[in-house]
Amino acid sequence: MTGAPLTAAALLASVVATIAIGAYGVRLSRTTSDFLVASRSVGPQWNAAAISGEYLSAASFLGVAGLIAKYGADALWYPVGFTAGYLGVLLFVAAPLRRSGAYTVPDFAEFRLGSARLRKVAMLVVVVICLFYLAPQYQGAGLALKTLLGVPVWVGPLLVAAIVITNVVAGGMRSITFVQAFQYWLKLTAVAVPALALLGLFINDRGELGGPLPPTVQQQTTVQIENDVMVQVIDPAGITVSGDLDGRHVESATITVPGQHTLGAGTTLTLAAGAATPVVAGTPGTGSEWIASGGGLGGGHPLYQVLSIIVATFLGTMGLPHVLVRFYTNPDGRAARRTALAVVALLSAFYFFPILLGVFSRLYVPQLLITGTADAAVLLAPGAAVGGIGGQLLAALVAAGAIAAFLATSSGLLISIAGALATDVLRGRVRDFRIAAVVGGLIPIPLSLMVSGLELSRSVGLAFAVAASTLCPLLVLGIWWRGLTVVGAACGLVVGGCVCGGAVLVAITGGVDDAVLGGWPAVMVGYPAAVSVPIAFLTMIVVSLFTHPTPGVAQIFARMHVPERLGLGVERVPAG
Repeated sequence: MTGAPLTAAALLASVVATIAIGAYGVRLSRTTSDFLVASRSVGPQWNAAAISGEYLSAASFLGVAGLIAKYGADALWYPVGFTAGYLGVLLFVAAPLRRSGAYTVPDFAEFRLGSARLRKVAMLVVVVICLFYLAPQYQGAGLALKTLLGVPVWVGPLLVAAIVITNVVAGGMRSITFVQAFQYWLKLTAVAVPALALLGLFINDRGELGGPLPPTVQQQTTVQIENDVMVQVIDPAGITVSGDLDGRHVESATITVPGQHTLGAGTTLTLAAGAATPVVAGTPGTGSEWIASGGGLGGGHPLYQVLSIIVATFLGTMGLPHVLVRFYTNPDGRAARRTALAVVALLSAFYFFPILLGVFSRLYVPQLLITGTADAAVLLAPGAAVGGIGGQLLAALVAAGAIAAFLATSSGLLISIAGALATDVLRGRVRDFRIAAVVGGLIPIPLSLMVSGLELSRSVGLAFAVAASTLCPLLVLGIWWRGLTVVGAACGLVVGGCVCGGAVLVAITGGVDDAVLGGWPAVMVGYPAAVSVPIAFLTMIVVSLFTHPTPGVAQIFARMHVPERLGLGVERVPAG
C-alpha cells in the first residue's frame, strides 16, 4: 500500500469517529440549553479536554511548527502566548463569567450593562471574530488535503464545512463536547508520536541545526514555485533553475551569484544532493541566525512584532467567543476555575511536540523554506525523515490529527456563531440555531481562499488581535471595573473593532500597495494588536468617565464575585 491510500484511510477514520461520537451526543440533546451550553452539566475534566480540543486549531497543529521551521526562536512566542492566555482566563474571567449566568458573550454584555442595543453590537463582534477565525481552519484543511492527496485547494474547506455543519446542526454543544474531548487526545497522539520518532532519529544521526551553515538537502530535490517569491541564496552551488529568474526566462540555468533572486510562478528549482537550500528573503538563512532571537518574523521592527504577538495571543484568548462559551457549560464558578487550570496543563503538554516538529522540519524538509509554505512541514517531515512503511504510517497519523484540528475548532466557532445569531437575531429556538449554523458554516469558505497567502498562525493571530481589541476589554472592564458604562463599552467595541478589523482586512486582501504601505504602517497593519488593544481599553475608560453610570452595579458585581454557595446567582434562560 502506498502513502496516499494510508493517508486517505486515516482521514476517513478520523471523520467517521467524529461523526459517530457526535451522533452519540445527539441522543442527549433535546432542549435549547443542551444546544447552547450542554445544560451547564459538564465537569472540569471533560470540559478541559473539550476546550483544549477546540482551541488547538490549524495554527497550533500546522502553523506553529511551520513558523518555527521558517523563523526560528522568535516564533516561540506564538505557542507561549496561546498557552499563557489561559492564565489570563483563569485569573480574570472564568469564575465571574460563569457566575453571571449568561449563555453567550452578548448575553453577558446585556447582563452587565442592561442594554439590548449593546447586546446587538457584541453579537456582531462575536460573529466577525468567529468568521475571521473559521477562515484559517478551512484554509488549513485545503492545504492539508492538497499536500497529502493532491486534490484542489477548495476541496478541504467544503469537506470540513459539511462535516462540522452536520455535527453542530444535529447535536449542538452537548454533542460537540464529546467530539472535541476525543479530538484533543487524537491530536496529542498525532503530534507526539512523530515528534518522538524524529527526536530519536535526530539523536542517532547527530544532525546539525544551529551551526553557521544553511540547511541542505540530502538528495536531489525538485521544487515547484506556485507564486512569485524572492529568495536569499547563500551558496549557489548545485542550484538549477528552469522558468523565470530575476525577470528573464531561463532553461536549466545555474545560479552563480549569492544574494537575493526573484523566482516567478511556474518556475522549477532543482537542488543537487548536498546543496544549500535558499530561503525566502527576510527569513533566517543560516542555522546560527535561525536559533538566535531578535530577528522577528520577517519585515522591519522585530521588537514591535513580538510585542504585538504577545498582546494578541495573551489577551485575545480572553476574548475568543468559542472559548468563553465553554465556561458557561460548567456547573459553577469553582468548576470553571478548575477547568481553566487543567487547560493550561493540557496545552503545555501539547505545544512541546509541534515545537519539536518545527525544529526537525528545518533539517528533514528544508525545501519548504524556498517557497515559504512551511505550514506543510508537519505533514511532510515524518514521511521524509523516516521513509518506507514507517514514514507512511506516521504521515497517516499526522493526517488524522490534522483533520481533527480543523473539525474541533471549526465546531466550537460554529457553535458560537449559531448561538449568537439564534438568540440575538432569530427567536432562540432549536430550529433557529440550526439555520444559523448552516449559514455561519458556509460564509467563511470564500474567505479561506482569500487568506491562503498568509501563514496559518499569522491568519489566526489576526483573529486573536480582533478579539483582544474588542471582547477582551469588554469582559475585563465589565467584570472588574464598576465604572464601565453602556456608551463607553459600545464606543470601545466599535473603535477597537474598526481599528483592528480594518488592519486585518488590509492584511488579508492586500488592499494597499506595498510601495505605499511600507515601514511602520506595514508592520502595524500586519501586527495591529499592540496599537488597537490600548486604543480600545482607553476608549472604554475615557468615554465611561464622561457618561452616566449603569444602575444596580453593586448587585451585578455581587452575583459575579460572591461564591455560589451564598445563593446570589440566577441562571439566565433562553427562549425555546
